[in-house]
Amino acid sequence: MHRKDFLGLLASPSISTKAMNQSQIFDSRENTNGSLMPLLFLGHGSPMNAIEENEFVQGFREAAKKIPRPKAILCISAHWETKGTFVTAMQNPPTIHDFGGFPKALVDVQYPAPGSPALAEETRKAIHNTKIELDNSWGLDHGAWSVLKHMYPEANIPVIQMSLDYTRKPQFHYELAKELSALRKSGVLIIGSGNMVHNLGMVAWDKLNQNFAFDWAEEASERMKSAIISGNHAPLINFQTQGKSFDLAIPTPEHFLPLLYILSLKQKDEDLNFFNDKALAGSLSMTSVKIG
Repeated sequence: MHRKDFLGLLASPSISTKAMNQSQIFDSRENTNGSLMPLLFLGHGSPMNAIEENEFVQGFREAAKKIPRPKAILCISAHWETKGTFVTAMQNPPTIHDFGGFPKALVDVQYPAPGSPALAEETRKAIHNTKIELDNSWGLDHGAWSVLKHMYPEANIPVIQMSLDYTRKPQFHYELAKELSALRKSGVLIIGSGNMVHNLGMVAWDKLNQNFAFDWAEEASERMKSAIISGNHAPLINFQTQGKSFDLAIPTPEHFLPLLYILSLKQKDEDLNFFNDKALAGSLSMTSVKIG
């Protein structure tokens, strides 16, 4: 079966969302009790997960149930790469359909969550090791909305995105993330959205929906999880020097870097759990991480 025909069979009507509360904004002065919001790295997989009903979207929903309701969400998505670092600062971010060749049911999906200029400004002020620009032209790409629509279907929690500066080394991203730690005390849920193993060029299209991993993908995934569990993030930061399995698992960095943001923010004694921990189509993993 060809990829296009397969995706067509998976198409289903989009799920409607309730009207958002446009007056809801983020205000860090309305603090929580000082406890830290959890952190999430979500293996978002195919955009089709936005309109499918499967074990992975069930995992996204369950993750949302296990954490306090956030005042706002900051998402670092694999699908917004820029020269320099930006945060979205508009009040009404558009739903971006940043893909092609998918069914109309997917293209019709809207996730009308409000933005938060206030949180964008708070984020800009929190970061000192690089200049942060406020952006009014992006919105919410599918790395954000395809998972958030399952977690918070009412779309009434303010959401902003932070871009990935493609000119910077992994260590830069890891250190930049540390400066976001204060936002966790203000009720902000920080999400990294990507995939730990992501090689579209080697997808086994005849096993697209099967729990199957090539040997190199399984090796890379196990080594990544071992480093995450041990708290030794050096091999993950230096993923480009870890040998063939990592080279194949991370042919380009954008889907892996959001994981570094989440791991950097983990405090020493916080709990860590994996969910959706499965491989797909040989060269993809849906493994997700909850911290706190």
